[in-house]
Amino acid sequence: MRPATQLPWRRAGLLPVLLGSAVLLCSCVGMGAGEKPELNVPGVSFNINGQGSQPEQVGTGVQLLVLFTVLSVAPAVLLLMTAFTRIVIVLSLARTALGTQQLPPNQVVTGLGMLLTFFVMAPVFNDINENALQPYLAGRLAQPEAITRGLEPLRGFMFKQTRPADIALFMQLAKTTQPSTLEDIPLSSLLPAFVISELKTAFQMGFLIFIPFLVIDLVVTSTLLSLGMMFLPPMLVSLPLKLLLFVMADGWSLLVESLVKSF
Repeated sequence: MRPATQLPWRRAGLLPVLLGSAVLLCSCVGMGAGEKPELNVPGVSFNINGQGSQPEQVGTGVQLLVLFTVLSVAPAVLLLMTAFTRIVIVLSLARTALGTQQLPPNQVVTGLGMLLTFFVMAPVFNDINENALQPYLAGRLAQPEAITRGLEPLRGFMFKQTRPADIALFMQLAKTTQPSTLEDIPLSSLLPAFVISELKTAFQMGFLIFIPFLVIDLVVTSTLLSLGMMFLPPMLVSLPLKLLLFVMADGWSLLVESLVKSF
């Protein structure tokens, strides 16, 4: 056991160290407070003064407002004009039928849907690039004509996948005469008819996907009830069986093949 007389010497030895640390800290704080670093941040200003008296100035402002509005909704509209709607709904319904909750995650389902959309729409995009985009970039086409040519392949794709009854429905709601050719169908009627047809087709495919997994759920539930295992969740038993069936049947390949061939 060490004598108690050594404790004051230790305290006396620590005192200079503590004082030196305090002085150094105060000096650093003083230097930090005295020196203000300069940050060169570019300024951005946006003024709306309401002094545009010329019609050209007012027209330019309205055009910019319309342009920003179109750019904000353009991605959603473009996705609705492609195969993305049917693909992502069928993939989501397949995940629900398996009962895996959030597996695969929404990011994976959306990413796979985008990749399959580009794969299915590749001929249409190539047609737009060759007949509309490249001639416009080369200066051989004006902007209105390039837009018209670019919409033609999309109109053909949507018309091919749309049921005639859905087109007739929206033509009737718009109170227009029945068209005789594809060019006579306005885009305002063709696009919602195409979306409705895609939703109907996606739900039909989802129903067919649900059938085998629903049979497994019914068999597992009835078996557990007959065995008196009422407190065992049926999902705990049916989920591994559904995953096993899906993997053994090569479910992802069958699902993707069915989706691609449906267009």
